[in-house]
Amino acid sequence: MRPFGPVGFALVLILTTPVWALPPMASPRPEMRPTQAQAPSQDQSMAVERSIRPVPRIDPARAAATPADTQGDFTEWRAGFRARALAEGIRPETFERAFAGVQANTRILQRDSNQAEFSRMLWEYLDGAVSDARVSNGRAALARHGDVLARIERHYGVEAEVVVAVWGLETAYGAMRGSTDTIGAMATLAFEGRRRDFFEAELIAALRILQAGDVGARQMVGSWAGAMGHTQFMPTSYLALAVDFDGDGRRDIWSDNPVDALASTANYLRHHGWTTGQPWGLEVVLPPGFDYGLTGSATKRGAAFWARQGVRPADGGPLPDHGQASILVPAGHRGVALMIFDNFRVIARYNPATSYVIGVGHLSDRIAGGGPFRAAWPRGDRGLSRAEREELQRGLAARGLHAGAIDGILGPQTSEAVRRFQASVGLVPDGYASPSLLERLR
Repeated sequence: MRPFGPVGFALVLILTTPVWALPPMASPRPEMRPTQAQAPSQDQSMAVERSIRPVPRIDPARAAATPADTQGDFTEWRAGFRARALAEGIRPETFERAFAGVQANTRILQRDSNQAEFSRMLWEYLDGAVSDARVSNGRAALARHGDVLARIERHYGVEAEVVVAVWGLETAYGAMRGSTDTIGAMATLAFEGRRRDFFEAELIAALRILQAGDVGARQMVGSWAGAMGHTQFMPTSYLALAVDFDGDGRRDIWSDNPVDALASTANYLRHHGWTTGQPWGLEVVLPPGFDYGLTGSATKRGAAFWARQGVRPADGGPLPDHGQASILVPAGHRGVALMIFDNFRVIARYNPATSYVIGVGHLSDRIAGGGPFRAAWPRGDRGLSRAEREELQRGLAARGLHAGAIDGILGPQTSEAVRRFQASVGLVPDGYASPSLLERLR
């Protein structure tokens, strides 16, 4: 993962399903799947699951890019980068040890240039993120590491089931940490050039980690885009927020022992404002005639306000007061409705994709003994293709409803434009961009 604000900037990765989106923010890291699963170690009794992190939408320019592919060019880039790294305080022996045998990895270049567009619907994503196997494995992991997770919770104030849920979505509880050489992967992506500044900054951070002795050069492995360890830290995040919780003198997020990685994740969430005891969100029922113009992150109100609007918990009882909250309808008025709190936004600092945040939150609830969502999803809907999303934006712009970029990203601006169009033609203004809405716009 990658920190925000003054610590650094990463790629913006938006899940391209037609769901409500958070305000634009930088992603914690490039959301790439690991190249291959590591063999389960402590989790051998678990059903092995693949990582289900959202795959990023590919920019059209990326698909058209032709990566450089000669080792001669890579050698030239390496010489220039070596000078820049040494100027940043990296010792020559550290650099040479890290880059020993490293060459441009053409397989990584091919994967980076040919990522498929991610267009699964939210409920399809959640079918994997919160599957029965993942819930069962999460409860087993919580029990197996209960003592240390309890200490982590007491120290950082982040509930154990939330930390375990992040672990479950990132690497299937450590079963899929990735085995790609981190230095080689990020050197390849820096050499390719389209995100050179980003990956060179991460490379220098990785060299600082090696120089400090936390891990050996060839033991520093992870996903093919540089995310490392049980909970997939990028090097800059590691330098800023990783912790040595087991007291062995190293911040070790790579080994079979997940303690440092789990504590580091709790530290990351606390650093970004986690509120102990506050839920990420809860399922609610919206009354007939509810004003869907109040949905979305722009409207934050207290429990008393929402209660006056007729909002009630899906499981009955009075509406709890956990502070300012927003109403989220990620699949429109025909799907699950959620009341989300500030902790929702904290999880989004780990990964801003709405599906990921809901996945972590709902998985944590299930691990803690909660049940599935009560409302149904509109499973008959399909996701809009990139071309259709751009067509939607162009159609809204032609009607003077959308002033943002025509980029196929269904963020807050597009959702608000959809609401205005829906209201103008007598539809429920829930901001949900469905194929039927596009047909109506046409």
